[in-house]
Amino acid sequence: MAPYKNLFKLLLPVLAICSAPKAYSQTDTLKLNFKDSESLFLQNNLTLLAQKYNVDASKALIKQAGLWDNPVLSTDQNITDNSGKFFDHSKNTGQIFLQLSQVFTTAGKRGKQVKVAKDDASIQQAAFDDLLRNLRYNLLLDFAQISNLAEQGKVYQTEIASAQNLVNAIQKSYDAGNNSLKDVVRLKALLFSLQNDLVENNRQLTQLQSELKTLLGVSADKFVFPQISFKATNTPLNAAELAEKAKTLRGDYLAGQYTLQQNNDNVLLQKALAKPDVTIGVAYDQNSNYAPHYVGLQISVPLPLFNRNQGNIKAAQLSAQGQQLVVQNNALQLQNDVYSAVNQYRLSNQLLGQSETDFYDRYDQLYTSMLKSFKQRQISLPEFVDFFDSYKDTKLKILQQQYNLNKAIADLNFAVGTTVIDPL
Repeated sequence: MAPYKNLFKLLLPVLAICSAPKAYSQTDTLKLNFKDSESLFLQNNLTLLAQKYNVDASKALIKQAGLWDNPVLSTDQNITDNSGKFFDHSKNTGQIFLQLSQVFTTAGKRGKQVKVAKDDASIQQAAFDDLLRNLRYNLLLDFAQISNLAEQGKVYQTEIASAQNLVNAIQKSYDAGNNSLKDVVRLKALLFSLQNDLVENNRQLTQLQSELKTLLGVSADKFVFPQISFKATNTPLNAAELAEKAKTLRGDYLAGQYTLQQNNDNVLLQKALAKPDVTIGVAYDQNSNYAPHYVGLQISVPLPLFNRNQGNIKAAQLSAQGQQLVVQNNALQLQNDVYSAVNQYRLSNQLLGQSETDFYDRYDQLYTSMLKSFKQRQISLPEFVDFFDSYKDTKLKILQQQYNLNKAIADLNFAVGTTVIDPL
């Protein structure tokens, strides 16, 4: 009995940890399908809301880029005159000089600045769309994986309950002298392994719950319970058409296109900046000019002898050429992403066909039959333990295939940039 007592002491902390799933019943359970969770995500996700401010800020800069330069008013007047009076301009000894000037831009600079600002607003909007695409992808993966882990937990709990009953029965039989200690230890080792797997399953579930609740903006005291029904689908997919569609929808690809457009517009702007602007003004001079109360017209133009903005023009041209290559690479990456996602979806979908589903149902029936046969001593303990492990592995592989299908759907929607297939 000593080995049994030692093993039981080892099992005590595991049994305590395995009771963790019951804690979820003490919190508010939030049952959501993916459509409901997506609505919560769009309303509450703080990262998404923060990025929206960047989009609005970039749009405000479009108006700023189109504003005229402010006119400049300057004055020069005497502080004292010969009589020692302060700011006395009434006599001929007083002096006032006033100048009002306005810069007039040439070569369409203002319009080109507006184009560059609009390009930036488009880039920010594309960045927002790409952030939304990434966060929605993470949401679906967390949603599917939590559902998968919860179902795995049910498999472990069912097998733990069966193993515990067998341990109790074998222990009584051993106490009566009808079984060997080897059989008792073998079953308790099996039970310990299942409990350990359940602990690891719960650890992953807790971590993913934290990520999902952050995405949804849900309070920490709630437990999100995904509602997913798995089924094979037969949606026809044309990879070439989906790749072309992705070019009009994916924020990361569009951001590259808008950046190229901005670089090209910046080349035009830098060339325009090489053209001198004209400053026109009027001046009033009370006493210091050739005649009292002089009013004159002022025109100034900088002479582009040395600085013709050559460096900025060259830098803008090189940036545009480099971005052209980036856009070409993005197009190639996008096409590969879509084709790969389509193939992965087809492979995952095939594994959940009707024939496989029938096999899984028959396997559950076989498990019940094997358990009954073992209790009736029609099969040996090693045979039953081998089948027990095989049954657990098969059930977990079924759940993994279901998760793989949902992940393949998420990857496909992510690659195209829109919902091609509704999540299960």
